[in-house]
Amino acid sequence: MSLLRPTFSRRVRVIGLLILLVAVSVTLAVAGSRWMRATRFDLTSDRLYTLTPGTVRIVDKLRAPLRLTLYFSEHSTRDLPQLRSYEQRVRELLQEMVARSHGRLRLQVVDPVPYSDDEAAAEGSGLSPLSGGTNGERVFFGLVGTTLAGLQDGEADTETRPGAKNLAIPLFDPGRETFLEYDVAKLLYELNEPAKPHIGVISSLPVQGNPVLGEEPWTVIRQLGQLFEVKSLDPNKLDRVGDDIQVLLLIHPKHLSDAALYAIDQYVLRGGHLVAFVDPYSELDTTPFVDSNGVIDDHDSDLQRLFEAWGVQFDPQKVVLDRSRALRIELADNSAANHPAMLGLTGQELNHGDVTTASLQRINLSSVGYLDLSPKATTRLLPLMQTTTDAEVVPAQRVREATTDPNALLDGYKADNTRYVVAGRVRGSFPSAFPERAKQPGFIAQANAEVILVADTDLLTDRLWVSYSQSLLGPLQLSALANNGDFVTNLADNLSGSSELLSIHGRTSSQRPFTRVLALQAAADQKFLAKKQELQRELAVTRSRLSELQPAKAARGDNAGTEQRAEIEQFLQRQLAINKELRDVQHQLNAEIDALGLRLKFLNIVLVPALVTLFGLAYGWRRSRRNRRRA
Repeated sequence: MSLLRPTFSRRVRVIGLLILLVAVSVTLAVAGSRWMRATRFDLTSDRLYTLTPGTVRIVDKLRAPLRLTLYFSEHSTRDLPQLRSYEQRVRELLQEMVARSHGRLRLQVVDPVPYSDDEAAAEGSGLSPLSGGTNGERVFFGLVGTTLAGLQDGEADTETRPGAKNLAIPLFDPGRETFLEYDVAKLLYELNEPAKPHIGVISSLPVQGNPVLGEEPWTVIRQLGQLFEVKSLDPNKLDRVGDDIQVLLLIHPKHLSDAALYAIDQYVLRGGHLVAFVDPYSELDTTPFVDSNGVIDDHDSDLQRLFEAWGVQFDPQKVVLDRSRALRIELADNSAANHPAMLGLTGQELNHGDVTTASLQRINLSSVGYLDLSPKATTRLLPLMQTTTDAEVVPAQRVREATTDPNALLDGYKADNTRYVVAGRVRGSFPSAFPERAKQPGFIAQANAEVILVADTDLLTDRLWVSYSQSLLGPLQLSALANNGDFVTNLADNLSGSSELLSIHGRTSSQRPFTRVLALQAAADQKFLAKKQELQRELAVTRSRLSELQPAKAARGDNAGTEQRAEIEQFLQRQLAINKELRDVQHQLNAEIDALGLRLKFLNIVLVPALVTLFGLAYGWRRSRRNRRRA
């Protein structure tokens, strides 16, 4: 009995020590998950799960707590694996922002099941449902942000408070994944701003309408007024653009004084955001071509002095034609014609790597110019809109003369095989265009800046992108024929944000295709194409041979029919042989893909776990051997 007591006592101590160790481990794990932020390593390409510095600064500058409500129809997307995968990507991004917010962001995920209060709340918040869910149900996948002013840290946010500000991303489109972080960061930035951004407008065109004559502002200006505070600036009295103007729109700037140009020059160098719409032929310019004093006005506009300083080349006497994107218009005699100076640019001509044009499908323009950089430019030109290679540059006078007969522009048409830039971002080191004013107070000689230039003003006019309809005794209905208004709104929206928001660029997609499988499929497609072309050639030869035999049929009697049947039989046999070869190619492709899949499964299921196990056994054996040596 005395020999068993120490053993029993030692066993009790070991068990107690193990219980204590488990209790401490559980306590530390719970405490760590509650109060400590886990260390994470982002090993993905393009650091997909790492927030950009601009997003981090936006989150750090949040003034008041915000509630983010992610609506995702979990039940209705059971048969939509791609959408469910993207929802996980969105949720992980939001969770990363919440983790960096130090309690300023609260995330809530809601499944708006059909006919529930959550579904009504999602629809009432402005979310756009998709159709095609399980059993035909609607699918909600959007984000609603709500300010929680006056809420103290740790206080529950169970209900929306009076005066709360609400903004929404109506739908998370997987096709826009590259701008996911930008869209969410923009939502946070706008929720954090107490007032609408201010937009300044300088224009020689009647964009604000004429209240005396009952003319309303152009539709694009009315749309901007819904999102921004739009302020008209008088160029004749302009000597400084105020710092409260977050975006300055120059629309058809004509005959600007040196004082106004200097004000714009310094505004840009101070970090102001400029969008300039210039035009070789503005069709809504009502200025007489020749006034009573004999002064000629070609209805063109330019910023020559500023452009020269920025390294931009723009010829106000040249118009770009593009017959591949010509709009079809009605002429005065009720006939129709394709107008090569009126362009309907499609998504292929828009830069889908830029946030302002990524989601646009069509932009209509008329009598456009083009932009380029001078050889000595210190800036870069990033295209937003371009023509096709089937474009030609002609004098603006020729376009003005072809107003009633656009077909005349096609006479002698010769494509330049060049994609001309119609709109683009110019960024880099901007010197001042007024070095002689260096002694004036506050003068800025040079700075890194960015401006957006558009070589057309007609795209802003209603006639190119808006149609109106009115039912009996009903209100006037507006419908968009193109994305011109969206383009201008996107420009103002993008530039009115902070420098942090502008620094967030598109990221790569989280979808990772099987490049090896795609390569195998591409190789097989080439083989299929070769076989198909071979079959078509033999078919053509056989048909030609049959047509040759046909005229001699009457003279040769049954021999012609026998020869014809032999020819057909030979072709049918060859056709069967080629079809068999096509099946062999498909089987070979499937075999290669299956073999690749088996290799991947072997690596993931057998080899890697075996290596880890061997490493663990080797490490344990080495450690036990070292302990035996010490003993």
